[in-house]
Amino acid sequence: MEENCLVNKSKSDQITKNMKREVSWPSVLFYIHLNILGLYGIFVMFTNTSLQTILFTLSLTLLGILGATAGVHRLWAHQTYKASTSLRLFLMLCQTLAGHGSIYNWVQLHRLHHQQFQKEHDPYYSNRNFVSAHVRAQCMMYTVKQQALLKEVDMSDLNADKIVMFQKKFYWILFFVLHVFLPINTPFEYWNDSLSASLFVAFSLRYLIVLNTSWLVNSAHFIWGLNKNFKPSDSNSVFFITKSYWPQYHYILPNDYQSGEFGEYSQDCITAIIRVFAALDLATDLNTISSVAVRNGLTVAVETGRPILECIQEAGLRDMQLMPKNHFLNREKFL
Repeated sequence: MEENCLVNKSKSDQITKNMKREVSWPSVLFYIHLNILGLYGIFVMFTNTSLQTILFTLSLTLLGILGATAGVHRLWAHQTYKASTSLRLFLMLCQTLAGHGSIYNWVQLHRLHHQQFQKEHDPYYSNRNFVSAHVRAQCMMYTVKQQALLKEVDMSDLNADKIVMFQKKFYWILFFVLHVFLPINTPFEYWNDSLSASLFVAFSLRYLIVLNTSWLVNSAHFIWGLNKNFKPSDSNSVFFITKSYWPQYHYILPNDYQSGEFGEYSQDCITAIIRVFAALDLATDLNTISSVAVRNGLTVAVETGRPILECIQEAGLRDMQLMPKNHFLNREKFL
């Protein structure tokens, strides 16, 4: 009996170990230093930085955010549109400027985040709170179970993407050249700005802003999500029909190119930029679904008893086949 107790205790300890996430102290120390240096960069920006360096930093920051949103999130993670080789190369370089890991690794984690949304194995703590999702998740190692789940994520599309695999293979070289060397060397070398401006503004402050913006992709649902405690009259069909109350709509139908990362639908800058890419024939097959198709899918689900999501997706596919290829130019009419 005593042996059985010891065996059960050992199994229990092993299960607990497999479920518990350990702190990654190198990550903790890195983010503490980055925050200190980035915040100090605000002081340097107002006291010892040229206008050229401020504009240069702003440009790199915006390009990094573009790579983290229109690139790795909407294009590669959710395939909301198709991009030409030149656009994919451009967005890969922009995503490298974000400094949040390779496209491949980020997509793998984000897809697991969607699969395990509001479950215990979500690496971004979607079932807890904003601080856990935004900060704590970045400082923790993955459990044995999460590592196993990551291996099961379907990455066949990225395995076939030569640009993604090139970045994965040479990520740290690209990271050093684009993310570290370029912002630090350029102001100091080409317009004789101070080393402090290069180090604390062009690098540290920019990195802090872009990194937190990219983290919001996985934590913003705590800010803009549907909260029935404050809106008790809302039903689950509201965000389907009106496409409001992001991100519930995004987590159920993630392949809509108009789903913004930060609480907007179709009105955000990134969606507008994707439309510009499409107008220039750099982006094609922009996936979306009209409110009419959503209503039709809900009607079929009610009448047949079939799963709601399945019916909406079928209605959306039929709707996309009827839309002209340039539907993004007249979204009031077609969406």
